Amino acid sequence: MKVKKILVSQPKPTGDKSPYFDIAAKHKVEIVFRPFIKVEGLTVKEFRQQKINLAEFTAVIFTARHAVDHFFRLCEESRVSVPDTMKYFCTTESIALYLQKYIVYRKRKIFFGKSGKLNDPSLLAAMTKNNKEKFLLPVSDVHKEEFKILSENHIDFTVAVMYRTVSNDFGKDEKFDYDMLLFFSPSGISSLLKNFPDFDQKKNGIIIGTFGATTAKAVTDAGLELGFSAPTPETPSMSGALDKYLSDKSK
Repeated sequence: MKVKKILVSQPKPTGDKSPYFDIAAKHKVEIVFRPFIKVEGLTVKEFRQQKINLAEFTAVIFTARHAVDHFFRLCEESRVSVPDTMKYFCTTESIALYLQKYIVYRKRKIFFGKSGKLNDPSLLAAMTKNNKEKFLLPVSDVHKEEFKILSENHIDFTVAVMYRTVSNDFGKDEKFDYDMLLFFSPSGISSLLKNFPDFDQKKNGIIIGTFGATTAKAVTDAGLELGFSAPTPETPSMSGALDKYLSDKSK
């Protein structure tokens, strides 16, 4: 069966430059961006149940843009003023630059790594150098990151759940007529089965592509068939894996 319509379970890229747009034109397919999951912030009341005093911290570790948004939102809603002396440690430069949405970048002390991981050597070195600070680590309710590396480097940190991942339910009149589904997290698979408990992949000939080993495992654990996955040495990105799959099928 020829693939005509593909669902990418991520938000639509901003701007007009994306490898997915190029793929749609190259293979003459329709690509729809429609997340199966969405991020929802904890209320102040819910956050206070963790008994964390935001005013006590002198540094923040950010591993995602959502963490940035919900940290500043909860500070504002809790009427906690973020001091000019606050230090920020980000796992990537893009997250560090995103801070400009809330602070004047050049006036603050901001550090970032290159690998996107907490064990990044340059980021760890910066945190170790500032290990007298009291660090806050905002995360989601389904965070996967291992924080042992922080304890091993004598970083005084507190994990704070500030947002949650929930199913982005389909409406009754929302069409589900896709030939291919692309997933980026196990939560997406859970949402698929929640929305469509009678989902019949074989009957409808739907191909499933995934990014990441845990997402691929979630597909097989659910009794579904995996069409292709990334990253691989040949296709390190999901868009690259999709392009290769469609190219191979057209031969």
